[in-house]
Amino acid sequence: MNICIQPLHKAEGTCWQVRFASHSVSFRSETEARQFVATLEARLQAPHPLSSHMQRAAN
Repeated sequence: MNICIQPLHKAEGTCWQVRFASHSVSFRSETEARQFVATLEARLQAPHPLSSHMQRAAN
């Protein structure tokens, strides 16, 4: 999955936006945005019980 972090310049100041798939999430700081990405990537890479259940069902 392609995940992009970029600054957004608004009248109120700069915020940071994380974009992935067709979603975007805004954060107050780059640190918060990077922490979100780290959590998202860890969850995407984690083993998923549904996947193993579906593999057993296919056999």
